Amino acid sequence: MGTVCESCLKDLSNTNALNELEIEKVKKIQKSPHKNRVILQPFIKIQAAWRGYSTRKKLYNQLLESPLNKIAENKLGKFNYSIETNGMIKKGPVRYPNKSIYIGEWSPKTHLREGKGIHIWHDGSRYEGYWHSDKANGKGRLIHGDGDIYEGDWKNDKAEGKGTFIHTDGTVYEGEWYNDKQHGQGLERWPDGAWYKGNYYKGFKQGYGEFYWADGSSYRGDFVQNSLEGRGTYHWPNLRTYTGMWKDNKMHGEGVFRWSDGRCYIGAYVEDLKHGKGEFRWPDGKVLRGIWKNGKQDGEALIVFPDGQKKTTYWDMGKQITTNKNM
Repeated sequence: MGTVCESCLKDLSNTNALNELEIEKVKKIQKSPHKNRVILQPFIKIQAAWRGYSTRKKLYNQLLESPLNKIAENKLGKFNYSIETNGMIKKGPVRYPNKSIYIGEWSPKTHLREGKGIHIWHDGSRYEGYWHSDKANGKGRLIHGDGDIYEGDWKNDKAEGKGTFIHTDGTVYEGEWYNDKQHGQGLERWPDGAWYKGNYYKGFKQGYGEFYWADGSSYRGDFVQNSLEGRGTYHWPNLRTYTGMWKDNKMHGEGVFRWSDGRCYIGAYVEDLKHGKGEFRWPDGKVLRGIWKNGKQDGEALIVFPDGQKKTTYWDMGKQITTNKNM
């Protein structure tokens, strides 16, 4: 996947513009000539207060029980607040100027989001977890509006530390993050059964890694920006193998190619083709040393037979033109 976690957390540090959601206020009670007004008045106020609480509760439940949240909980379970927070202020739903809503705890000193809380955006994106200084910090879960999910460590509104990213297509990444990108060691799995385990750098597979495809192919070696590049070994399902240098997903440089029947080529490659000096070996011990050009034998070549005999042959782009027996 060399997949990137683009968080939708916005800079909402301006708490002066906060507006609470409209909540039904307690109505003023008209004076009644009834002698029991002292008893009735508190009762009416309680009813009005209950209606306000009921409205807030209904809204709260609607916000929390979104389809995307249910999908996330089916995959990961309910978010676990493993650390208790104390001394925070708790408020009802608070609406921001961009129409996003925050439900949770606030710092009594700075009046910024602090402790445990949930922030929901108008596109359905939702973050639930810990906050510090008005930003996502610590453990948290972000559900994107498109259904992608990230759960793990956060630092200043960005994925940083260890976390799990689940794409809507079923691809899953578990590993290390830095500055909102896969960075460090990680494991990525695809729905068809393919998987990669190894190093990531700024969102790319880079460094040493192992990739296993659904058809049985595999590669162990170096990666550069999601491409096979450097030194590595590739295994095909038909038991062929290549060990050597790679560039941009192609055999490029010195390498060894082996066939399942025992044949072997040792030499230079350029963009997946034999090109330059090389040596071809057969299972019976015969060896051919020569030059290849664009994947074909070209020029002079020496054949050494198992009994020690030698022959010099000449080739023109894959076609043998003459043979001389060497004494």
